[in-house]
Amino acid sequence: MSLLRVLAVGLLCVTMLAAIPMGAQQPPATNPMDVIPDKMPFDVPYGTPITLERAQVGINAAVAEAKKHDWKMNIAVFDSGANLVTFARMDGAQIASIQISQHKARWAVQSRRETKVFENAVGSTNTVLTLDGVIASRGGIPLVEGGKIIGSIGCSGGAGSQDEVVCKAGAAAILK
Repeated sequence: MSLLRVLAVGLLCVTMLAAIPMGAQQPPATNPMDVIPDKMPFDVPYGTPITLERAQVGINAAVAEAKKHDWKMNIAVFDSGANLVTFARMDGAQIASIQISQHKARWAVQSRRETKVFENAVGSTNTVLTLDGVIASRGGIPLVEGGKIIGSIGCSGGAGSQDEVVCKAGAAAILK
């Protein structure tokens, strides 16, 4: 009887396997770049440009934050038209970071988003690298007040996470 039972179970398994279409293809994985959003992402309008006085408040706060940690930074503030308003290079900050801090600030205001967004995107898609002028390193933050971009702040000189901490301190001081 047990042999009959084994044969019956085996026949059932073979029948079930035969019912599955062989060579059936899985649907292709969806490309996240094919998603069409209902609204424009990062559609923040540009506003009245930040003044030198307010930009300097951000520079001072960023420098103070960097000094608390003994980090040597370059800090740039741009207006809503992507023009340099003010810049500070702390004593001993690396020379290469002068241009990098300015690039981060410029790209943050031009793209209307933090440069960290592009850093994260590089890990998921290489298409971001095809964008002209992109900088995929955190430490560039747009300054949004009243729903409009008034400028941006960019910091460079340390690790990206250090640049971001300093930038956030500067942005917070400007926007309070």
